[in-house]
Amino acid sequence: MRVYVPLTLSGLAEAYKTGELGAGPLLAYAVTPALREWYLSDDIEELEYAALNRAALASLRLLAADAGAVRRRVVVAVDVADGAAVADPDRALDPAALGEVRVAGAVKLAKAAAVHVDSEDAVEDVTAAADALAAADAGDDDAQFVVDGAEDHELLWFATQEIPNLVGLGG
Repeated sequence: MRVYVPLTLSGLAEAYKTGELGAGPLLAYAVTPALREWYLSDDIEELEYAALNRAALASLRLLAADAGAVRRRVVVAVDVADGAAVADPDRALDPAALGEVRVAGAVKLAKAAAVHVDSEDAVEDVTAAADALAAADAGDDDAQFVVDGAEDHELLWFATQEIPNLVGLGG
């Protein structure tokens, strides 16, 4: 099963050093029954793209909570065993939890299929979105417009071999 793990660049650097994304339980996003129902599509590529976007929003939340983090959203696509990622049935109908799963055990970075990261030209909009997130959550429409501006930027795809360069450890 493919899951999308939200991180920051510093979180990705830590994962690169330790060899794992986390010991678990790890928050991730995947194509869940609730996401399928919400998105109203049978196209698996569209559904995975929706799960990736949910993880990108979770990455934005991590940035909002860490003022010192580089303002680029990061999502790692990882393949885990079927059944390793479980949606919380109590949150299944919560729109904020669409696609949300917990991965119980450690997730090795070696299981990553790809890394998705904002380009440099997204930094200004991602910074503004991180700053506006709390107000958007409180119902401020103008702040939500700013948050949506970050979503206008497509995350770039990187092979896992490119992680050292992404986190500044490459030669």
